[in-house]
Amino acid sequence: MENQVSTKTKDQLGVKSYQAVFITKVYNWMALALLITGIVAYYTATTPQIFNAIIGSRILFFGLILGELGLVVYLSRAINSMSQNMAIGAFLLYSVLNGLTMSVIFMAYTSSSIATTFYITAGTFAAISFYGYTTKKDLTSIGNMAFMALIGIIIASIVNMFLQNEMMYWIISYLGVAVFVGLTAYDTQKLKEIANRGFANEEGMEKMSIMGALTLYLDFVNLFLFLLRIFGGRK
Repeated sequence: MENQVSTKTKDQLGVKSYQAVFITKVYNWMALALLITGIVAYYTATTPQIFNAIIGSRILFFGLILGELGLVVYLSRAINSMSQNMAIGAFLLYSVLNGLTMSVIFMAYTSSSIATTFYITAGTFAAISFYGYTTKKDLTSIGNMAFMALIGIIIASIVNMFLQNEMMYWIISYLGVAVFVGLTAYDTQKLKEIANRGFANEEGMEKMSIMGALTLYLDFVNLFLFLLRIFGGRK
């Protein structure tokens, strides 16, 4: 049952306006995180001292990846107990760490193809997210299938690290695009439903907007990486 603060807020704004406030917060945080990731990735790739330190040390590189995973788990499990500022700090730190690890794409792909793929990703993401927000169809089944397919992709990717099979590489790439298209639509609809339930207070809305931004950020980044495998021009 929603409390008086949440209900009053929705009564004052109206349900659609209330949803819009929350979704706007989500996309603002997501956009900021993407901007930070992009700046950090480019700066790292163009600064030999930092780039060589990361690439030259497997311990450091995989340590960064483990740090990213740890932050995602930490945010997911402790979001309700942490302060608003702590949630924001952890989310922005994650975007920085991801920028450090994603700097390697500048070594593998041309800058022009990275930029082109980013625009393709942005357009695709915007269209699919808009569909997820506006459709009246329940996307739960699509989200469940996409999640199960994602597990299969992870397993297949690990196996193909040893097999180095080109056909499997392309199957994983195209399937990955389909999976994150489905997850983007599903996650957007889920965020709309979260807004419908309301929040205890402004801080609660802010923290949930951080979690929503993290979810869509991960969808965007992974969609970008799979599209880059397809459209990216290798050096």
